[in-house]
Amino acid sequence: MTGIRLADYEVDDELGFLPGAEPLRVLPKEYSEWDEIGASLPKFLIMGRGRDLLRNVPPLDTTNLRTTAELERAMLLLSYFGHGYLNDTDPPARVLPANVAVPWHAVATRLGRPPILSYASHQYHNWGRFDPSRPVELGNLTRLQDFLGGMDDDWFVMVHVAIEAAAAPGLRAMVQAQDAALAGDDALLAERLLNVAASLGRMQRALDRMPERCDPYVYYNRVRRFLFGTKNNPAFPEGLVYEGVAEYGGKPRQFSGETGAQSAVIPFLATALGIKHQDDPLNDYMLSLRDYMPPRHRAFIETVGPRADIRGAVLDRRTPAAVEAYNACIAAMHDFHQRHLRYAAMYVHKQGQKSTSNSNDTGTGGTPFMKYLKLHLDNITAHAIEAGRTP
Repeated sequence: MTGIRLADYEVDDELGFLPGAEPLRVLPKEYSEWDEIGASLPKFLIMGRGRDLLRNVPPLDTTNLRTTAELERAMLLLSYFGHGYLNDTDPPARVLPANVAVPWHAVATRLGRPPILSYASHQYHNWGRFDPSRPVELGNLTRLQDFLGGMDDDWFVMVHVAIEAAAAPGLRAMVQAQDAALAGDDALLAERLLNVAASLGRMQRALDRMPERCDPYVYYNRVRRFLFGTKNNPAFPEGLVYEGVAEYGGKPRQFSGETGAQSAVIPFLATALGIKHQDDPLNDYMLSLRDYMPPRHRAFIETVGPRADIRGAVLDRRTPAAVEAYNACIAAMHDFHQRHLRYAAMYVHKQGQKSTSNSNDTGTGGTPFMKYLKLHLDNITAHAIEAGRTP
């Protein structure tokens, strides 16, 4: 690959945006109390006693966390502590005590992300394998940290982890397709784009398995309430006060909640394919979610994504194989988004229950998604290239 090392962007050759080494299951011994509280948290949350437990979180010094893996494990636990405390009962708490807020902010700052539960913690660093010799795939995955526990909750996370693993070959192939486009090698470009389309197909097949063990009713009423953020959330009209965080000066802050749109996979592939969406609230929202990604993943989208004009190369030369392969990517991207739209309707829109903390009008990230997802879906289809004609 010409001048691009995936590792420079924290992209693993085999697992993509997932860490190449399995996430830590425990922190160094001086942080063992956090691990113990994490293990107890689901039992307390089930009984509506989460805040009783979380008021006793020791405000440990985070400077002794030395490796990225340790920081990510701490970020996972503190994010669950934070969201567990806020959403233990309805209505949510609007002030997070300093014993959780201060270390959470410190760890988040070192990782380059806001102190809120994000996709990076909820999925990337929240899995392990039953059998380390077998692939990262459904059936061999376990979840490290829960809110309430149960198969529906775990399956929701594990499906996303499986999607990320399935995306890895497509990320590699797309960078190679860029190299081929820059070199004017249309045969290799077509071959690599077909690899990308195949990877998108595997991602969709993983997504297709969501209903197997995650029931829409259970997801909406049990799982989803812990994922909301404090931005565009009527339960937090002014935001959340992070008690004791000097940088915030006692003023409330608002951050978007956890959502699959914080994954870098689709934004990178769309950028590399030259897919551009019209200005609308969803597009603005999607761009804002890059602030919740690991910084190097964001750089992968913004630096590597546009480094070659693949769409322009296909349009200029119109090699039949390259046109066909490009359109296969567009079709696969459309199919993946279409399935996501279907599940958004099934798991959120159609459930219909409304409360200040679990609205069906907006996603967990805080945007009115249904209308704009359909518009973006139509726009993807419009990027298909007709052989022999300029769109």
